[in-house]
Amino acid sequence: MHTDEQRRFQWTRATIFIILILAYMSVYFHRMAPGVVSAELMASFQTSATALGSLAAMYYYIYALMQIPAGVLADTLGNRASVTTGNLIAGVGSIVFATAETIELASAGRFLVGLGVSVIFVGLMKNNSVWFRDRVYGLVSGLTLLMGNLGSVLAAKPLSVLLNIWSWREIFIAMGIMSLLLAALTLLYVRNRPEDAGFPSVREMDGMLAHAERHQHWVKDLLKVFSNLTAWPGFWINFGMAGGLFAFAGLWGIPLLRDGFHLSRDEASVYTTITLISLAVGTLLAGWISDRIGLRKPVILISAGVYTLAWLALIYIPWQPGTLAMTLFMLIGITSGGFVLTYPCAKEVTQPALSGMAISLVNTGLFLGAAIMQPLFGWVLDLGWDGKTAKGINLYSWQNYQDAMLLMLAFAIIAFIGALRIKETYCNNLTIKHP
Repeated sequence: MHTDEQRRFQWTRATIFIILILAYMSVYFHRMAPGVVSAELMASFQTSATALGSLAAMYYYIYALMQIPAGVLADTLGNRASVTTGNLIAGVGSIVFATAETIELASAGRFLVGLGVSVIFVGLMKNNSVWFRDRVYGLVSGLTLLMGNLGSVLAAKPLSVLLNIWSWREIFIAMGIMSLLLAALTLLYVRNRPEDAGFPSVREMDGMLAHAERHQHWVKDLLKVFSNLTAWPGFWINFGMAGGLFAFAGLWGIPLLRDGFHLSRDEASVYTTITLISLAVGTLLAGWISDRIGLRKPVILISAGVYTLAWLALIYIPWQPGTLAMTLFMLIGITSGGFVLTYPCAKEVTQPALSGMAISLVNTGLFLGAAIMQPLFGWVLDLGWDGKTAKGINLYSWQNYQDAMLLMLAFAIIAFIGALRIKETYCNNLTIKHP
C-alpha cells in the first residue's frame, strides 16, 4: 500500500479498536461493580449473601450460556452486527437494573446486561485476529485485556468515591446511556474486516495468501471446534483462574475486608483496585513475554502455579490490612493475568476462519467459573453465619471467609491442571503451513 493508504488503514483500525475497547470497558465495569455496591444492594433489596451472589451471578449465567453463540455470530454475521445489538441490549438492561424496586426486576435487568455484553469480547478478539498480524496477537490480546480492565478499575475505588456523590441507581442509568451511544458508534464506524473498508487483508499486505473462508454450515464448524481436544485446557484455566478471581474481586473481596477487618467500603476498595490494576498489568506482561520468547505454555504454567500459591498464602498466612495484604492482593491479580494466553492458544490450534468459535469456547470457562463461584462463595458464608447483622446487612466472620476461600484454592488447582495440559503452539497457527 502507498503511504496515504497505510495511514488511512491505521486510522481506520485504531478507530474500530477504540470503539470496541470502550464497549469492552463497560463489560468489565458491569462485571465488577456489584462488589462495591454490595452493601447498597443488600440494603435496597434486603438480601442474604446467597441471594446477593445469585443477583450478581445472573450476569455470569447468561454470559456463560452466550459465549458459544457469540463465537458463531462473530464468525458468521460479524462483530459489527453482534456488538451493535449487544450494546443496545446492555444499555436497556442497565437502566432496568437501576430503576428496579424488587430483586426480581433487578435480576431481570442484570440478565439483560449480561446478555448484551456477552458478545462484545468475542467480537473484539475476532476483530483483532483480522485487523492485526499473527505475530503480535499475544501482545494485542494483553493490551485488550489491559484496557478492558480499566473498566474494572473504574468499578472499584473511583466507583466507591462516586457513590458519595451519586446513588448507585444514577450511576447505572448513566452506564446504560453510554452503552446506547456506543451502539450507534459501532454501527457507524466498525467494519468486520479490512476488505469491508476497502483494504487488502493483513496477510495480503505482507505478500501472503489470505486465510481461507468458512465453506460449510456453522453447525459443522462448531462441532469441529468442540471436538478439538487441544482447545479445551484453556477452558479449564479460565474456569479456575479467571472465573474465580472475577467472582472474588467483583463481589466478595470488599465484604471480606469489611467484615473480617472492619475496613470501610472506601478503604476495602483500595485492595480490590490493586488486584484489578495488577490483573490488567499481568495480562499485558503475559502477552508481551509470550510473543517475545515465542512460547505460550511456560508463561501460562508459571502464572497458574504462582496464583495457586498466592491463594494458599491468603488463606493460611496470618495477615492484616497493610503492606503484606496489598502484596498478596497484587500477586493474585498479576499472576491471574496469564489467562489471557488461552485466547491465542485457542486461536492457534484452530483454523483461522473459526477463531471466534474457538475463543468463545475457552471464554465460556471463565464465565461458567464465575457464575458458579459467586453464589457458592455466598452459600458457604451463609452456612457458617451466626446471625449478626448491621443496618440490614448480614455480617460474617473471618472464619466464614476463610472457609469460603478454600473454594478459590480448589478452583486455582483446576486451572493449574489445565495449564499442564496446554499444547505449545510456538506462537504460530498449527493448522496452516508456515514458510
